[in-house]
Amino acid sequence: MINTTTDILYKEHLDRLCENIEKDYSEWSKNLYTNQERKPEIRRGRKFDRIFRGTSIWGFVAKKDGRHKGIDFKRGDVFKAQGLRQPAKHVRGSIFDNNTDWFSWTGPEYMLTRKARLSNEDSK
Repeated sequence: MINTTTDILYKEHLDRLCENIEKDYSEWSKNLYTNQERKPEIRRGRKFDRIFRGTSIWGFVAKKDGRHKGIDFKRGDVFKAQGLRQPAKHVRGSIFDNNTDWFSWTGPEYMLTRKARLSNEDSK
């Protein structure tokens, strides 16, 4: 149940993330393959919301501030999936970030991919 301003912002940004995932997929596929079941679907959980594309998990989004595997996280932080029911250890991005280069339609970036890309940008 949405009852506060922060809940509304969270839902709006989560919906925007799903739209951007679909947009990235459309750009990648050049609209050759569009199927309703491949659109991102949000499955609510107690601590995290899970995002699925069809039967594959895309990633996890933190519903509130907390701690996971010894790492503090904030509401809206996005985790790569370790499995269907568990996020990986480190935060990969945030739904509140206007920048969308930290994910693709396949999921949040791996830590090494992101670090390599950032170091290449710094060396230019």
